[in-house]
Order: sequence, then C-alpha cells, then structure tokens
Amino acid sequence: MTGKTQTSNVTNKNDPRSLNSRVFIGNLNTAIVKKTDIEVIFAKYGKIVGCSVHKGYAFVQYMNERNARAAVAGENARIIAGQPLGISLNSFCELFPEHGNLSSH
Repeated sequence: MTGKTQTSNVTNKNDPRSLNSRVFIGNLNTAIVKKTDIEVIFAKYGKIVGCSVHKGYAFVQYMNERNARAAVAGENARIIAGQPLGISLNSFCELFPEHGNLSSH
C-alpha cells in the first residue's frame, strides 16, 4: 500500500456481504497505533476498502470474506504496542452487546 492511497473511513455498512468481510480489531492501543499502521499491517491479506479506528478498537473492511478470514487467522493475538490484539469477523455489537447498537462505529 502506498502512502498516497486513501482508504475510506466507512466500515458500518450492514449488508451481509459487508458484514462478512469486516474485521474487528480489539484491545488496540490507539494512543500509539494509528489508521495508517493498521492499513499497512492488514493490507497483506487483500484490498482494504475501509478502515476506521476508535478508542481501543478498529475495523478493517475488505473486498471479500476470504481476505477477512485470512486476516483473522494471520493476525489474531498478534502483539502490537505491547498489547495482544483480539481479532474477529464479528461486529462490535455482537462482541459487546451491553453497548447496544452503535450506528457509527
């Protein structure tokens, strides 16, 4: 991925294809790890069409489910900025139902 490529921030589409190709990245030290870092790490698994980073977590949206599954298999429990990542195909709301339905994650 080149430094000139801009990835969309949109990772909240709810159609089945988008949901199945979205990766949730939890336990993320967002004080240190930035969007560009996430894009560089996860781009090796396929084309990223969206990436959004929030306090403590992020989402990466791939073109297809195959790329998303490869990213989960390859990066789950990876230690970044001193913290082991929790990576899943599940959405934030499925992992943390007590937070309710977030309209813009």
